[in-house]
Amino acid sequence: MPSQFMQKVRDTLRVRRYSYRTEQAYCYWIRYFIRYHQLKYPGDLTPDHVIQFLTYLAVQKQVSASTQNQALNALNFLYTQVLQQPLGDVTKTTRARKPPKIPVVFERDEIQNIFQVINPLGLSH
Repeated sequence: MPSQFMQKVRDTLRVRRYSYRTEQAYCYWIRYFIRYHQLKYPGDLTPDHVIQFLTYLAVQKQVSASTQNQALNALNFLYTQVLQQPLGDVTKTTRARKPPKIPVVFERDEIQNIFQVINPLGLSH
């Protein structure tokens, strides 16, 4: 059975018509945040605690940028909608890095450069 606090989070999500999948994700991140801070009441935690948690996700857990953003969105929802105390500036957190975009298709000159490296003298067999 969920705690009264988590039930309040769920009720707030449902009143605002968030999708069930968003509800599941936000509840997961809010519980994770509370456990990370030794079950302290989130209303007693500061934006520095949020920064510490998000930095932990990026550095120790090495989550993707989108995962870290989802956790941030969940905590932003918690503070603004449930606790009704704005989160403040949490931009000082270490951000997860987005992977470099790898091209799916090579350009014509890129293919010619590859062939030049493979067969630098242009010899045929």
